[in-house]
Amino acid sequence: MSEKDNIVQSLATESSPASGKNTPYDLIELCIAQNRAAQKKLYDHYAPLLYGIIKRYTYNNGQADEILNDSFFKILTSLQSYSFKGSFEGWMRRIVINTITDNFRKYIKKEPAYKVEIETTDVHVEGEVMGRLGYKELLALVHSLPDTQRTVFNLFVFEQFSHKEIGEHLGINENNSRWHLNDARRRLKEKISSMQD
Repeated sequence: MSEKDNIVQSLATESSPASGKNTPYDLIELCIAQNRAAQKKLYDHYAPLLYGIIKRYTYNNGQADEILNDSFFKILTSLQSYSFKGSFEGWMRRIVINTITDNFRKYIKKEPAYKVEIETTDVHVEGEVMGRLGYKELLALVHSLPDTQRTVFNLFVFEQFSHKEIGEHLGINENNSRWHLNDARRRLKEKISSMQD
């Protein structure tokens, strides 16, 4: 069994309280000291939040679980590099996004640069239709996008990455990123517009 599997398994099975220390910084210090109960507490507290981020990128539960496990392995093995400056959630989120993009980069084939003029699609949807759509329906619409478009859309809209940053994360060029975002917006607009009819 690998070190990663040992950590993930211990997170799933340990259940005793970490200690009397209650601040996030105390918990982080205990995790750095390899306290398994503290690691379990950290996992239990942040896993739902991080899993929610991951689920925006993939509808496949097995893949989402794998990304979550890989992310927590990276978080737990690099906690000593957290400087206690800035948001701890933000620090973990960056690790999760990097893990997601590392995972998807394996599947995104190198694509030629698009040399076409790219028009920005303005997605206007009646408020009444948006009011009827719940989170699950919106997530299903995003999940219906092809993998690359879904990933580019999420990185641009939710993570506020520039096209240059998206290109660096996914191994595509900026023009490809713009094309995928534009096509994702077009597809979403068509799907939402069809719900208005």
